[in-house]
Amino acid sequence: MRQSSNKLSISHQLKRLIEHRKITERWVTTLFFGVSLTSIITIFLIAFTLFAESIPFFEQVSFFEFLTAPEWTPLFENPKFGIMPLVAATLTTTWIAIVVATLLGVTLACFLSEFASPWLRETIKPILEILAGIPTIVYGYFALIYVTPFLQTFIKDLPGFNMLSAGLVMGLMITPYLTSLIEDALSSVGPELREGSLALGASRVETIFLVLLPQIKSSLIASLILAVSRALGETMIVTIAAGSMAALSWNPLTPGQTLTAFIAQISLGDSPHGSLSYQAMYAVGFVLFVMTLILNVISFFIRNRKV
Repeated sequence: MRQSSNKLSISHQLKRLIEHRKITERWVTTLFFGVSLTSIITIFLIAFTLFAESIPFFEQVSFFEFLTAPEWTPLFENPKFGIMPLVAATLTTTWIAIVVATLLGVTLACFLSEFASPWLRETIKPILEILAGIPTIVYGYFALIYVTPFLQTFIKDLPGFNMLSAGLVMGLMITPYLTSLIEDALSSVGPELREGSLALGASRVETIFLVLLPQIKSSLIASLILAVSRALGETMIVTIAAGSMAALSWNPLTPGQTLTAFIAQISLGDSPHGSLSYQAMYAVGFVLFVMTLILNVISFFIRNRKV
């Protein structure tokens, strides 16, 4: 009888533990679902706000003119609303930043993953994390006060505000982010590929470029696209270092105003609330949102491809 009673007690305790675990899992699942749903709702609210606030602007400005006209002078007496100068400056600073970040990021990731000793890796990674944590406004003043004067020693006619210095420093800012993504991808490659390549007589450099990097091609491309998205959304560096002159130019040696720099300018009160130039801020924000969304969607599909 006592053994039977002990078995019933144990069975009852097991049932209680199972029920408690199910309740806990249900609450945790609900919590995670709520957090995910909050993120989705936030994105939709941002998109809806930008779209709704852009409608009054496009009721007065032709959508075709907005996308194709070469002049952007929303604060002038006779305003022009062609977004191409802002897009040109944004893409110019972005490609400079991506070139710099790719060269530094891929090199650092390969070094940390394949060449660095454990103590050296543990020394460099915190430094990269510090770089990633520096406020972007500090990078902006670094570009304006140090990088631009340094470039002017080689380029005599370089103006104080230019897209080149903004792009270079923005690339430096993105480097830790890109390095971390690529290093994680390299670390996921199994040791058998490295050992097989080295056993066949390839050097470590040849192993990296002919075996490892092709193996993480999808992750590499996706990481670069995410870095482009990060560069497109940067505000303070381009606002401080590139200037606020919206002229249609692809020359990085000239000043320029990016999409985000214009939004920052209007947000600081340069235009009355409710005016056409103020509403243009939402139209520009919607264009930037669409560009970033497209890049992130492309990155998602590339990362999930088995190539």
